[in-house]
Amino acid sequence: MPTEPTLSDLFSAANAPATKSLDAQQIIRRSKRRRLPGKIAVGSVVSLAVAGIGFAGVNGFASISPGVTATSGSAESFDAADSPATGYGDSSAGSGADPSIMRAPAEKLSLCGGTVAEVAPSESGLELTVDFPDAAVGSTSVMGTATLTNTGSSTVIGYSAATPAITLALDGTVIWHSNGPMIMSIAEISLAPGESMSYPASFTPVVCGVEDDLGDSFRDALPAASPGEYTVSAALDVSGDLGTELVTGPASTITLR
Repeated sequence: MPTEPTLSDLFSAANAPATKSLDAQQIIRRSKRRRLPGKIAVGSVVSLAVAGIGFAGVNGFASISPGVTATSGSAESFDAADSPATGYGDSSAGSGADPSIMRAPAEKLSLCGGTVAEVAPSESGLELTVDFPDAAVGSTSVMGTATLTNTGSSTVIGYSAATPAITLALDGTVIWHSNGPMIMSIAEISLAPGESMSYPASFTPVVCGVEDDLGDSFRDALPAASPGEYTVSAALDVSGDLGTELVTGPASTITLR
């Protein structure tokens, strides 16, 4: 089987008595053909290495930022205050507040033995008022209503818990607040300016202590509140397009006889 002459054969032939002229272009073409497979092999290795780096880079970014999706030509930031799984933003500090500052949910806003928390008015214009009758000392539960009113100039659409958190206080000190398992349902909110909606509400006229806030619910057989005048207030976490805000309102005075 004939073989292709090597460069050595060609140059040897050039030094021998020529029977035909030496074709330099043919020599260059043959030399390039012999080197081409090697170049392709090296190029393939380099391409694979670069592809491997790119693949590792993408997976590296994914492991740094799980759950964050990047799109071509855009970047999105994640605000901790808008994740239902991280807590509640501090709506009581106003629009200039750092959204990363966290606060307690409505039912943990005012704790036993402490003072009733002061909360700034809702930025959306929502206000929560309560209406409770006077009650007898030793009552097991006092039923009333809480009313959510849109005092702002824009329609508010969102949702909240089915019942608000109620706080009973004596001279500004908390003696009872909503506690224990919460009803796992929501109330839809759609209030035009001036419109209202009502929630069922209740409180127990007993005196809790600091230790009661350490458990899932209050101790049994807490001492009854003494006769006198008390204040009752409500708080509600309302969620909507702008996030979750804490809504409260003026306290109402009731008498235990």
